[in-house]
Order: sequence, then C-alpha cells, then structure tokens
Amino acid sequence: MSEALTDETTATTEVPEYPMLRSSGCPFAPPPEATRLGRDKPLNRVRIWDGSTPWLVTGLAEFKALMSDPRVSVDDHVAGFPHWNEGMAAMVETRPKSLFTTDGEEHSRYRRMLTKPFTFKRVAALRPAIQQITDDHIDKLLAGPQPADLVAGLALPVPTLMISEMLGVPYEDHEFFQQQAVTSVDRFATKEQAEKSRMGLARYLIDLVKKKLDEPAEDLVSDIAERVRAGEIDMKEASQLGTGVLIAGHETSSNMISLGALALLQNPDQFALLRDTDDPKVVANAVEELMRYLSVIQNGQRRVALADIEIAGETVYAGDGLILDLAPANWDEKAWEQPDKLDLTRPAAQHVGFGFGPHQCVGQQLARAELQIVFQTLVRRIPTLRLAVPFDQVEFKHDRLAYGIYELPVAW
Repeated sequence: MSEALTDETTATTEVPEYPMLRSSGCPFAPPPEATRLGRDKPLNRVRIWDGSTPWLVTGLAEFKALMSDPRVSVDDHVAGFPHWNEGMAAMVETRPKSLFTTDGEEHSRYRRMLTKPFTFKRVAALRPAIQQITDDHIDKLLAGPQPADLVAGLALPVPTLMISEMLGVPYEDHEFFQQQAVTSVDRFATKEQAEKSRMGLARYLIDLVKKKLDEPAEDLVSDIAERVRAGEIDMKEASQLGTGVLIAGHETSSNMISLGALALLQNPDQFALLRDTDDPKVVANAVEELMRYLSVIQNGQRRVALADIEIAGETVYAGDGLILDLAPANWDEKAWEQPDKLDLTRPAAQHVGFGFGPHQCVGQQLARAELQIVFQTLVRRIPTLRLAVPFDQVEFKHDRLAYGIYELPVAW
C-alpha cells in the first residue's frame, strides 16, 4: 500500500509540481527545480496533474538501479501508475498491451517481434541510404532561400523518411501520423483529444497491416502482419506495435537533430571539433555526449513499484508511482564532471538518453546512425552555418513528451 501524505499543509507547500519547466536562460539544462532537488537527494516526491505524488528519480545510479529492477513495472494498468496526462489515463482499459506497457517475458515476446530491423548489422546496411537522404536535403537547403528552417528542411524529414521506409508506411502519409502523434503526447491532451488521435492511428495501422497481409514486402509492418497471420498477436496489438515504432522513430530523432544543431551552434569550439575530425569514433562519441547533454525525452519515464524497495535512504512502497527523469540523471554531478558543459570528447557512453534496462530504446542503433551521419554531414557541408535569429527567439517544445524546437531559422 502506498504511504499517503497526511499533512495537507506539507503536501501543498513542500511537494513541488511536476513537470517542471526548463529555464529560458539555459534551455539545454534540466529544469532548475529538478537539479536543486537532486542535489539534496536522488528521490523526491512531486505532485502531478491528478493530485497524486509519485517519486521523482533524478540520480543516475538510482535511475539505472530502478529501471533494471524487476519489482518496478511499466504496466500502466497497475494502481498508482503516474500517467502522463488525463488522456493517457482514460485510455488504459481500451488500449491493447504492447512493448511499451508490459514486463518480463510478455515484454520480451513483443520486443523480439521488433528487433530484426534494428540490429547493428541491419542498421549498418542502411547507412548509405541515410547518407543519401541527408545529402539530398542539405542540397535543397543550400539551393533554397535564406534563412532556412532546419527543422522542416532536415531534422524532421530525414528520420521520418527512414522510419517510413523501414515500416513500409507511405511517406506521403507522414503529415497525418505526425499530427496524431503530436496530439497524443501533448502535456495537456484531454481524454477526447487523446482518444481521437489514438483511434486515428489505430485505424491507419490496422488498414496497413491488412494490406501487408495481402501484399507483403520487406518491411516491419509486413513482419508484424505475419505475426497476426500466425496467431501470435491480434490486429489491435499489431496496430499498437506499429504505432509505437512510428511515433518513437521520428519524434525523438527529429528533436535530437534540431536541438543538437542548436547546441553545436552555441558551442562553436565543439562545432569545429566535429567538423574537422575524420575519426568515426570521435563522431560516435560526440553523439553520445549530445544525447547526454540534451536528453530530449523530458518529463520522465513512468513506472510503478510492485513491491517495497529500499533505495537511497528511502522506502518506495508497492503501489508508489515513479517518474525516472533522464535529463537530471544525465546531469548528475555525482556521475559527471561539469555536466553543464558540452564536451564532445567526454566519455559519455554511460548516459541514459535511450533509457536503461529491459525497456531501453529498441531503435537506438538506427537513431545513433542517423545522428552520426546528419551532424557530421551538416557541419562539414555548411561550415559557416549560423543561427539566423536571436537565441532568445527560438521557441522550445516545453509542452511535448519529446523536448525540441518548433523552428530553427539558420543562414550561412
């Protein structure tokens, strides 16, 4: 049973509201309040939209320990789970199970259905295609007017084209699924809005799975359709798997590209370091450091405790919600020297930008390949790239699940 906060005055005055806004003065940093809490202790109670008070986890060591603990569940049907918004809470009983809401062997079964296209070998074979798509879009930027929007011109289309190709989703439908995806992860999405976007995506994926049953191809939706044909999953589960990959496959990478480009522009010495290197290991590590520094998955990965857990001097009781926040964990001063400094030479592979444990990002190898190719190609081909508006006019996505930039006007 979760330990209740009984003192109403304490609950009102001492438990901070979550999510917390990043500072406009340093928008790459975690929210100042989360950093302050983390300096005192790695687990703190916070209050979310429905009045509940889950634990906020900001310490890197505690993040990793809890994310790999079998007593911690991602099952959003469990009482006490800290739902992202009203819309997500309202859909629990109607949303089919998937990779993202199951634990243990059930989760492993779903994960095995998606791993084939995302292996290191398969992704390595895609690198020439990623390079070609990146070059094509940079060609269009260079041939077009200035200033240009780097989000619309590069950051969004490259990962969207790649995930569409891998899934077998027609690219001409990308505006539809992007809009539905954005609505479903909006911080303030109502029950009605979330349900409408979920149903729209579900219908779209079900229709696509049906088409692939009749006309299979070399793509992930065809693989999922074969699981339906074999009776391993039903049509609703198939649509949920496809929807999850579709959203995650473009939303996170596109925001990393735009936010990472801005971070490099604000750190010209690091921009030059990446521009001038021929070493693929340096490029690979640069992406790991950008992942650590930026942590685009904001407002935490949500979990619930299935049993009492003693950690960092606290008792997390069975039924307690947990919000494991990547950004402050990746800036944990106990784990990183000068975490507020972007240093592309820093050994950064221990970051948790892709999560940690059994549920870490299934598509992380594809994301790494995209980021390595896009960042290095961008700084080499447009070495005079610069921000075309004052920094304080850049509009950040404080209201989304994935942190990023709405538009990034650049010139050269």
